[in-house]
Amino acid sequence: MSLRAFHLLFIALSVVLTAFFAAWAAGQYQRAHEMSYALTGVASVASGIGLAVYGAAFQRKTKKLS
Repeated sequence: MSLRAFHLLFIALSVVLTAFFAAWAAGQYQRAHEMSYALTGVASVASGIGLAVYGAAFQRKTKKLS
């Protein structure tokens, strides 16, 4: 596995992890109605979107390397 492929795999796994974390925070917010869980969920979704954009840009930038 090349370093490029490993990097893309790691980014994809990180996006999945942020989605699960956002779902957990949403569940906790529904139970406890604490603003910290809502903010955590929003931050996690924003991080996931940022990682997805970064992964797409990285893939485009390194397409000719492999």
